[in-house]
Amino acid sequence: MTSGTDRPVIDERTDPALPPFHSPLSMAGLSWILFGHAAFQYLNAACELGLLELLADGDGLTKAEIGELLNLRGRATDVLLLGCASLGLVSKEGDRYRAAPVVAGLMAGDDWQRFRDTVAFEQHVVYEGQLDFTESLRENTNVGLRRVPGTGRDLYHRLSENPHLESVFYRYMRSWSELANRDLVELLDLSDTTSLLDCGGGDAVNAVALAKANPHLRVTVFELPATTEIAEKKIVEADAQDQVSVLGGDMFADPFPGGFDCVMFAHQLVIWTLEENTALLRKAYDVLPPGGRLVIFNSMSEDTGDGPVIAALDSVYFAALPAEGGMIYSWQQHEDCLREAGFSNFRRIRCGGWTPHGILVATK
Repeated sequence: MTSGTDRPVIDERTDPALPPFHSPLSMAGLSWILFGHAAFQYLNAACELGLLELLADGDGLTKAEIGELLNLRGRATDVLLLGCASLGLVSKEGDRYRAAPVVAGLMAGDDWQRFRDTVAFEQHVVYEGQLDFTESLRENTNVGLRRVPGTGRDLYHRLSENPHLESVFYRYMRSWSELANRDLVELLDLSDTTSLLDCGGGDAVNAVALAKANPHLRVTVFELPATTEIAEKKIVEADAQDQVSVLGGDMFADPFPGGFDCVMFAHQLVIWTLEENTALLRKAYDVLPPGGRLVIFNSMSEDTGDGPVIAALDSVYFAALPAEGGMIYSWQQHEDCLREAGFSNFRRIRCGGWTPHGILVATK
């Protein structure tokens, strides 16, 4: 099964390589859920120790060779290889181990480091805060933020107080965006758009990609002042200063700048409550001209409320850690917010690939 970009699209309801999470739930599926946290730790260890890169090429290595090259003692090597082989991260033929074909395929392309950045984000930013997921549901707020040192009102306002977390976070956000924004560039028609406001545009990864694909387009990244220096550096590195600029501000506290015929929220409206999303969309509506467009680009869940699984799993992070409310909302929930803010003429654009991204376009 392929998308229009010739990248594989996983149908998680039928793909035999996926754990059997779907109804009716089997004991095997229940066991995957029960020990899922441990499965991730094997993936993280394989990345941090360099096991997968070690096994990506050649004729494979024996257990003794792997232990020596990774500087691991015998028992530790046994534990690591038992988990990675059982999970399918590595394959074993005779006494030799190799990276799984899907891993080797990632390494052969451009996405392996992006995948690793995502693993690091889950380990160093997300993992501890998820301990408070149940309490976050009880309190209907992000109790897990207490695991992040600092005084900022949400994770984003605390990152500058935690340089290591900040570095991991922005590497991940760039990589996650790069994994998805190829579809944004290909599927979002901006031929009639001259100026775009990228609200909460981070380090300008999406702004630069759109600008490079649309030479006529001017993009302004509207981002917290603490992040503007990071964005400006990335814009210079991409040699995109003629098309992309940065404006510091808080999109909740400060007025939106005018003069744009399109406003985009990329990876933003999964963070906040629906009420906050509606307020942001209303601010965008107020500064857009008649006929101006609003673009939402982020992961989407289905209106039926039963998937995709990745959207459900990602919602644990948004519920427990970054801000007071958030989850991977459904297409319909976003459309309801857009309608309440005054927008109409909705268009859904589904993206291919294993990340559950979608593009939703509306008009003033």
